[in-house]
Amino acid sequence: MKRQTMTLLASLVLAPALANAADSATADFTPAQQEAIGKIAADYMLQHPEILVQVSQKLQAKQADQQQQETLSAVLANSKALIEDPATPSYGPKDAKVAFVEFFDYQCLYCSHMAPLVEQTVKANPNVRFVFKEWPIFGDRWKASITAAETGMAIWKEKGAQAYFDYHNSIYRTGHDEGKLTDADIAGAVKAAKATTPTDAQRKATHDAIAANDELARTLGFSGTPGFVVMPTSGATAENTTVLPGAVSAEELQAAIVKAQGGK
Repeated sequence: MKRQTMTLLASLVLAPALANAADSATADFTPAQQEAIGKIAADYMLQHPEILVQVSQKLQAKQADQQQQETLSAVLANSKALIEDPATPSYGPKDAKVAFVEFFDYQCLYCSHMAPLVEQTVKANPNVRFVFKEWPIFGDRWKASITAAETGMAIWKEKGAQAYFDYHNSIYRTGHDEGKLTDADIAGAVKAAKATTPTDAQRKATHDAIAANDELARTLGFSGTPGFVVMPTSGATAENTTVLPGAVSAEELQAAIVKAQGGK
């Protein structure tokens, strides 16, 4: 079924291009000859649908590479917003030479799967500054997504980096994502961070920063969470900056840090 779907998709995507190419290639033939050539080509593609699948895959790879390059250019153009925003929670040395940025939602299944790997990466790289961009994109579906983000931002402002990091990891350790996170879970994470539950006014004060994260993520071309950017805090280039849109391995996270450090 998947193969048939891919073949149909490839046909729909490639049909206009193939038609134009066929028109150009057969322009010097008579109508009868053009009809015969078209039938031969159509029969061949029906007998060998894997060709359309291969061409479709190549086209998709090319489009993905183009999107990656556009995102990388946008990252370099918005580096200050990524790594120097005082409203954004961060953990690690302020004078770090490498910044590791994550856009995430506490209700995102893939963010939840990545959380232990990110925590592991933090512990393995004490000289890197980790920047946490709260991006509650599931807030219209699950209210806890926004509540958890607001609470984390308020804790960052009130208690600082360690309290925020403790809260952040405690939320993910509940294992409650995809709509399962509760107010009790959030309250427990606040307690684990040795903080107090934010007031309505404190939560409201986080809205501008969360909205800015949303605008920045969309400017960069991220379409979902998680999204990672690893780059030097100064002198960032296309060669030493990595963009990872989506869940990846711990090895890929570490490789991006090494790359930003100049390969050392």
